[in-house]
Amino acid sequence: MIRRNNPGPGASVRRRTYPSDTTDAEWTVLEPLLPTPACQLPAGGRPEKHPRRDVVDAIRYVNDNGCKWRSVPVDFGVPWRTVFGFFQRWRASGALARIHAELHEQVRVHDGLNPRTVAVILDSQSVKGSETVGADTRGFDGGKLINGRKRHLAVDMRGMPLAVMVTKASPHDSLPARDLLFRLVLTHPELAIAWADSAYGGPLIDWSHSCLGLTLKTVPRRKDQDGFAVLAKRWRVERAISWIMRARRNVRDYERLISHSEAHLTWTFITLMVRRLTQAPRPPRTVPHPVEPASKPKPMRIRMHKPHTIRLGPATVN
Repeated sequence: MIRRNNPGPGASVRRRTYPSDTTDAEWTVLEPLLPTPACQLPAGGRPEKHPRRDVVDAIRYVNDNGCKWRSVPVDFGVPWRTVFGFFQRWRASGALARIHAELHEQVRVHDGLNPRTVAVILDSQSVKGSETVGADTRGFDGGKLINGRKRHLAVDMRGMPLAVMVTKASPHDSLPARDLLFRLVLTHPELAIAWADSAYGGPLIDWSHSCLGLTLKTVPRRKDQDGFAVLAKRWRVERAISWIMRARRNVRDYERLISHSEAHLTWTFITLMVRRLTQAPRPPRTVPHPVEPASKPKPMRIRMHKPHTIRLGPATVN
């Protein structure tokens, strides 16, 4: 058996062959944002045995490929219990939320925008829950006919997420939206306006204005809309939901704890924003995004065939 010398934290020598692995440019952005190792704190602690880059790559592998924690490939060189331990501790300590918030500001500055946004867009997504999801944290969405959980998302005008919250699928969108808006105002007091679909209308508009000082506007469907059409502003949050589904761990909810579901969603957006920071900045849009006109269904021609006439002969009387 050949033993290799441990290169220490942050000095991984593993060959990166998976698409979810961090590149050198991505690791340069992400490494300074990770929590300080316990051995470097005044309280002290044991040095970390495994390089952090291998731990992050293993977490991203599980998130991107949707495998079980026990199925973490051995070529990462990190036991699956250690990988899950880092995933759980960083989530519980708030380090994951801090990394997400700092990356969001860096992406906006990278694109030449103000690091703090004043407008958000809200939407939700219902996903099926696996058998590992307990009955106390799941519900039935009567509108989508889905038994599982619901993800509530708030993004800025570029589609970058500010907050992610997971609840049961049974409550109406306007009920969990109060908690989501309250969290947003606490962490982002500069917010002034929010857009959402018609499900967030009604008493929620008055409540957000009187209690939070936030203007909530709904984006209804056009009166002449017949079929699918891209709605102004709301297409940005719909695109962010499609980004969530690129990570196979998010296609279905397998987590026993809601906090772990939120952590997987946060890791998905952290990966997205880190990759965005390693690319060329996107110039601000000078013209409004084109909105597709409402598509009317083409007329359908139905050819009616004349029924065949059946002639009956005269009945004979015996």
